[in-house]
Amino acid sequence: MARTILIVDDHPSFRSSARRVLEAGGFTVVGEAPDGASGYTAARDLRPDVVLLDVGLPDADGFVVADRIKRLADPPDVVIVSSRDPSDFGPLVSGCGACGFVAKADLSGDAVAALLP
Repeated sequence: MARTILIVDDHPSFRSSARRVLEAGGFTVVGEAPDGASGYTAARDLRPDVVLLDVGLPDADGFVVADRIKRLADPPDVVIVSSRDPSDFGPLVSGCGACGFVAKADLSGDAVAALLP
């Protein structure tokens, strides 16, 4: 059975390309959100298996949003994504409850799946 995923990123072009890549990789995209507030609401309401969450959102830090999402009842797995290098974030990825990080340039269904428990 395909895992469901929510894409949270402020760039429509990235959301569109991520949707194509993830669907080709076996995920079912159940929603998209352009900012942290709508991303949290969508995670709560749509109950995806996974949230692909950008670090740089217009209204919130992605690490703060990840922490909020992980506090939901039966929370989804969270994978952080950014165009920046993962070394820029140090322990912030694991500290927010995310199961890992994927650089936007390296995004694939396999890369996300490899991070999931």
